Amino acid sequence: MIHHNINANEFLEYVHDIDLEFMKKDLVLRAELLKLKSKKFVFTNGSHSHIKNITKSLGIEDLFDGAFDITDCNFIPKPAIEPYKKLISKFDINPKETVFIEDIAKNLEPAKMLGMKTVWLINDEYWGKKDSDKDFIDLKIKNLSSFLKEINILKVA
Repeated sequence: MIHHNINANEFLEYVHDIDLEFMKKDLVLRAELLKLKSKKFVFTNGSHSHIKNITKSLGIEDLFDGAFDITDCNFIPKPAIEPYKKLISKFDINPKETVFIEDIAKNLEPAKMLGMKTVWLINDEYWGKKDSDKDFIDLKIKNLSSFLKEINILKVA
């Protein structure tokens, strides 16, 4: 944007114009999200239309209390701390009562600094696993649906 005079909204539209045919509805994820009585938010460096496309493909588009994209923080991306602070303010989130789940490990550091419990969704992508050995990660999980299922089972027990 700064160095090449690229329109940020056009760029976001271009990079998120992807074929999501491979992505199927996740009925287990939907069921487990429905069981959670806590508020749930989507926080992305992508766009609101990307959030809509992904959540619709997964069949969970109606299960969130809010969404926060890169335009909500004037194109300042995670892991800068400013977007996290704006997210907290916009949705009146108490960081001490928040679990922050993320697939890019380094994006968990600001969440931890603000008092959130942090969960890294393990993956082998270069940018995803960078800093995955750091102390700001409280828990590492392999599958979000399974993790939520365990939480819901523990709530009942």
